[in-house]
Amino acid sequence: MHQTLQKYFGYTGFRPHQEDIIRDVLEKKDTFVLIPTGGGKSLCFQLPALLMEGVTVVISPLISLMKDQVDSLRSNGIAAAYLNSTQSPQEVSEVTSAILDNHLKILYVAPERLLMSQTLGLLKQVKVSLFAVDEAHCISEWGHDFRPEYRRIRTLRSRFPDVPIIALTATATIKVQEDITTQLSMDGFNTYVAGFDRPNLFYQVWPKKDTYAQLLGFLKKHRGDSGIIYCQSRNSVDTLTAKLQRSGFRALPYHAGLSDIQRARNQECFIKDDTDIIVATIAFGMGIDKPNVRFVIHHDLPKNLEGYYQETGRGGRDGLECDCILFFSHGDRYKIEYFINKKKSKKEQDTALAQLRAMTSYCESSTCRREILLSYFGEKPSGRNCGKCDVCISPRETFDGTGAAQKVLACIDELDQRFGMNHVIDVLIGSQNKKITVKRHQMLKSHGKGAEYSKYQWQAITRELIQLGLLCVEGAKYPVLTLNQNSRDVLNGQREVTLAKPVEEVAVIQTQENTPIETGLFNRLRTLRKTLADRKNLPPYIIFSDSSLKEMASKVPRTHQEFLNITGVGENKLVKYGDAFLSEIAAHLQEQPEQSKNPSRAGQGSLSPTQQETLVLYRQGLTIQQIANARNLSTSTIIVHIEKLVLTGEIDSIDEWVDVHKQQAIKKVILEVGSEYLFPIKEKLGDGCLYNEIKLVRAAVMAEAAFSPV
Repeated sequence: MHQTLQKYFGYTGFRPHQEDIIRDVLEKKDTFVLIPTGGGKSLCFQLPALLMEGVTVVISPLISLMKDQVDSLRSNGIAAAYLNSTQSPQEVSEVTSAILDNHLKILYVAPERLLMSQTLGLLKQVKVSLFAVDEAHCISEWGHDFRPEYRRIRTLRSRFPDVPIIALTATATIKVQEDITTQLSMDGFNTYVAGFDRPNLFYQVWPKKDTYAQLLGFLKKHRGDSGIIYCQSRNSVDTLTAKLQRSGFRALPYHAGLSDIQRARNQECFIKDDTDIIVATIAFGMGIDKPNVRFVIHHDLPKNLEGYYQETGRGGRDGLECDCILFFSHGDRYKIEYFINKKKSKKEQDTALAQLRAMTSYCESSTCRREILLSYFGEKPSGRNCGKCDVCISPRETFDGTGAAQKVLACIDELDQRFGMNHVIDVLIGSQNKKITVKRHQMLKSHGKGAEYSKYQWQAITRELIQLGLLCVEGAKYPVLTLNQNSRDVLNGQREVTLAKPVEEVAVIQTQENTPIETGLFNRLRTLRKTLADRKNLPPYIIFSDSSLKEMASKVPRTHQEFLNITGVGENKLVKYGDAFLSEIAAHLQEQPEQSKNPSRAGQGSLSPTQQETLVLYRQGLTIQQIANARNLSTSTIIVHIEKLVLTGEIDSIDEWVDVHKQQAIKKVILEVGSEYLFPIKEKLGDGCLYNEIKLVRAAVMAEAAFSPV
């Protein structure tokens, strides 16, 4: 498993849950996987496909997504193909022959194509090792992106009873998760939920005021970065795109009103870095695997948190920073409500209104944006400052809100818990509107008791009480505020309440400071990548991701072995691109000789924040297993961190992990067969040595060579 990971994918360690998931798949168990975008879902079926006999069939919703995945797999030296409507009869025949001749390991198909009699007949003639249902939330009618054609996939269980199924998604509430596994008749399955948190995404909500000026100010600071701007309507997309083009930005539109050819062309320009910005309706994005999207902006209010999370998840897939900005106004909310109320089904209306209310609450909340998102998907909030949202970066001043909370709760109680937020607040501020006077609510004790705050401020206070669980909201179309036990505790003086100080208007804060992209070598490597990609008609990220190029610019590899140690460089990519990139690096060093003078600690590259965190725990005396548990990471990931710490000289001894005599034996074999590949070393040493031990000794050997005086 580890040999295959390094050889084909260029990684030396697994991300959380990946190793356990892959073991389950190899043992032919049904498996449900919920891992956030960029967390490595695809590897969970791509790697075992290489180790199992037969072909793995991947069910994917979009043709563009299939093509990107297949291009990426082929670039890594993996036999992969797809079957879809864009292919000629000759191309279909070639793929069919490859399947029948057992020359294919991974086949991508859309659900409609899969269930055609010709496709089912073809698969019956060969050994299918696994069915992987990608974007599995599409099968659930409770999901934000339900696709009826996905529902028919459930017949696979009866047609291929002995073939295991792995269902994968990045976005699913608990209800959607249950629906997915039920629809697929998954039996005795394990569920893996890696968590919904994307630490590299910076969430912000900006008031929709002078929107274009705010947008322009942001984009000028991020000129040249790739980004997506979402709008609700086609007209908004076209208008905004034209304005951006007039302002000198490389922007293209994407919506259903464009021809298929134009949409495909615009999407390809974005994927291939020939344009920087796509302005789109929510129709854009599911088929995009582009890893270097540095900002995702919602020009208009999304309809629900699931869609919003999915759309922001298209940013920062390479693990680098990405700004997620949402422009909010109540006018957008009223527009969405108008269309929801036109739905014929009351059930659909109620569901959509409840989702919109959660979306609005997210925008108006004074609590951590990340915590609201995680809570929505069933994750328990940590209560910590996330440091990556506007609320946590610039927290509002707090005050003892017990008295204010008691006024709201007492008013709701007086109203017999039968009215919504606006009516409750109208009573508090002493309104004499018709609804108040007709119901004689001006006679209540609470009437006028809240004159110290404006209606907007009372709305903020009330929404925060809901977020804190001190108030409940019941009903969809006509939501009313109700009390719970927490409310009673506050009213009875048994619980104090701390609230954010209400303000009249939310201020725009500064966006996160992105780490400056390395100039010089990084830009040279990016130019080389683009040249090679254009020559092969591939998206640049299929060659290497930005994160791989940054690592090259930092570590400055000079040999094939050093190049292979770059994350994302597997054996196939070393053969294909190694010489070209090493030549470019050598040319740069010749022109910039000062960068090659000190190949010591700096030459190994600086530590990432996650590696630094591991170092802190190591210095506290924790074992590798304890560090893994504390950080909710796999031990293999911590081993990768330890390798880097050894390479940079932060850890100067591996004696506590590898016996000294065993170190000598491993070192001897490394000197004999070389350190380029782990498998030959392991094969020569036999079962007495573990891969992790070999990795640590190899790191120690390389560090010793790097730090030795010349």
